[in-house]
Amino acid sequence: MDNRPLKLSGLEAVTVSPASNFVNIGERTNVTGSAKFLKLIKEDKFDEALSVALDQVRGGAQVIDVNMDEGMLDSESAMVRFLNLMASEPEISRIPVMVDSSKWQVIEAGLKCLQGKSIVNSISLKAGEEEFLRQAKLVKRYGAATVVMAFDEIGQADTYQRRIDICKRAYDILTRKINFPPQDIIFDPNIFPVATGIDEHRNYALDFFKATKWIRTNLPHAHVSGGVSNVSFSFRGNQLVREAMHSVFLYHAIKEGMDMGIVNPAMLAVYDDIPKDLLERVEDVLLNRREDATERLLEFAETVKGSAKKKEQDDEWRKGTVEERLTHSLVKGVIEFIEADIEEVRHKFDKPLHVIEGPLMDGMNVVGDLFGA
Repeated sequence: MDNRPLKLSGLEAVTVSPASNFVNIGERTNVTGSAKFLKLIKEDKFDEALSVALDQVRGGAQVIDVNMDEGMLDSESAMVRFLNLMASEPEISRIPVMVDSSKWQVIEAGLKCLQGKSIVNSISLKAGEEEFLRQAKLVKRYGAATVVMAFDEIGQADTYQRRIDICKRAYDILTRKINFPPQDIIFDPNIFPVATGIDEHRNYALDFFKATKWIRTNLPHAHVSGGVSNVSFSFRGNQLVREAMHSVFLYHAIKEGMDMGIVNPAMLAVYDDIPKDLLERVEDVLLNRREDATERLLEFAETVKGSAKKKEQDDEWRKGTVEERLTHSLVKGVIEFIEADIEEVRHKFDKPLHVIEGPLMDGMNVVGDLFGA
């Protein structure tokens, strides 16, 4: 048991430790990653944009990533306005926020809005050690945790050795020079697209897995996160393949120690439900197991091109017990019946807390088991 876990909070606490399941960071409140969210923000429909955050929370996000970096926006003003709106919605404000920007003034403006303990995304050695330390001191002053990118004065780390060298250097600077709490350091060792057809990219996922294991073994109390959807960028437009890639990537990354990640729960397949032929091809690519791995996955992708994963229409599962129905909804991400089922199960227990500690926790444990947590 890690006696120095990462502790985050909105109105409620979130603890990240070896005993906890993988922490899902919602990615849809990001103008660079969600066309819907960007459109709402640009049209000044902030109240409607708030529903995107609410959907993320109801979909299982335990932290919300907020990014307003878009050329046509006043990023600082938009960040402050949206975070203040989030604070007014109890269902959203109960979970921690990840303030995400490439502009330090936007991050700092966001930190000033937030209650509880948040996460900065991100700082790095890109501009040198002096600027890195300046920003880290401010993060510490605001009482936040921070994502540290595997990025230095030379550029982004894209090999195993560069990843671990930069992360080790950053860790030593933070912990030795300013006594930054190691449990508040979240490394992002860079998730890059695979199956691009470029030989140098063949080990991108495998090197991430290896670097994750090295970080968790050699940099005490530090955590590992990353933007999972990056790995499948070569297959954009092919939801079936992308969802499988995200789940398989997480399955292997979590085994090596990745304990947080920016993901869209709607774009995750359940690992055990992935067709065996697709699973084999995806793992061949991610683990670089054979020379023709990319070609074989591309061939498979062509056979399912344009076919989105079928939404479950079979209502047979609705005939189960209310506890079974809740578990099914949590595993499959079905929110249509949640409120009615919660209301039904509530009458079976003396206290609402018993619903959370009983059937809801049972369902979440199934989700954790399916993803190897």
